[in-house]
Amino acid sequence: MEAFREIWDKSLVTLSGGSEITVGQATLVALFLLLALLVSRILGRMLLRLLARKQVEANVAQTIHRLFSWSFLILVLLTAMAMLQIPITALAFISGAVAIGVGFGAQNVINNLISGWILMSEKPVRVGDFIEIDDMRGTIERIGNRSTRIRRIDNVHVLVPNSQLLERMVINWTLIDNRIRTSVRVGVAYGSPARKVEALLLQAAADQKDVLADPPPVVVFEDFGDNALVFDLYLWCEVQTGTELRVIRSETRFNIEALFADNGIVVAFPQRDVHLDTTRPLEVQLNTGTGPAGYRLEEPPEGRTDE
Repeated sequence: MEAFREIWDKSLVTLSGGSEITVGQATLVALFLLLALLVSRILGRMLLRLLARKQVEANVAQTIHRLFSWSFLILVLLTAMAMLQIPITALAFISGAVAIGVGFGAQNVINNLISGWILMSEKPVRVGDFIEIDDMRGTIERIGNRSTRIRRIDNVHVLVPNSQLLERMVINWTLIDNRIRTSVRVGVAYGSPARKVEALLLQAAADQKDVLADPPPVVVFEDFGDNALVFDLYLWCEVQTGTELRVIRSETRFNIEALFADNGIVVAFPQRDVHLDTTRPLEVQLNTGTGPAGYRLEEPPEGRTDE
């Protein structure tokens, strides 16, 4: 017992004020920190569940959780210093040394940390928003201290540093609401009744349950193309992901194809009219034998001639 007490009371560090940090104090502080970490996680989860039951916005809930975590951490550190009898002046000295080290070695970490707080406060992007950055589209799932987790439309998760969301151009498709306008382009053969095509396109949009009636769909006669009369169907819908938008356009095209088939409207395909300006009739000859592609050219039936 005496040997244990001797080890327990053994001095590890002597502070400038004459106080000492013993093995027993260091052990108790270590256990206190572990217990505080466990309690912090339990309380954090309880807080998130409470905010979810209160139907608090996900972005606000994460901000409250983060404030609670940092406040709890500061309180635990101050309590640990009091248990070790470390004066506040030592804390100021340590803070200055840490600040110098951070300034040289952790600039990116601090930059992303501050950027995360700006994202949470100004809310240019929020949890659940569908955004586009650097030709990548996806839904924001979490805004962390250092990075933001985005689930792309192919279900791949990408971690983007918070600073990039502030420094680069970000297109937020759902910043104000989930209404997104999209378009479907179709070309019909020359000679098709334009007004009839317009009516069929509007009907195809009306038959699609995910297309909004307000604002109403609009058909634009875009151009007299090289091979077709070009029409654009503009429609509005409420979506959360880019995949939903592609499915809505696909279903609308299915409706258009069925309506065109029922009403004799032909979807145009690339074609060319060739006009030959000659001074005399062209002589046409039919050669028998094997053609360049391996096909055998047959002679015309008896009694039939080519002129």
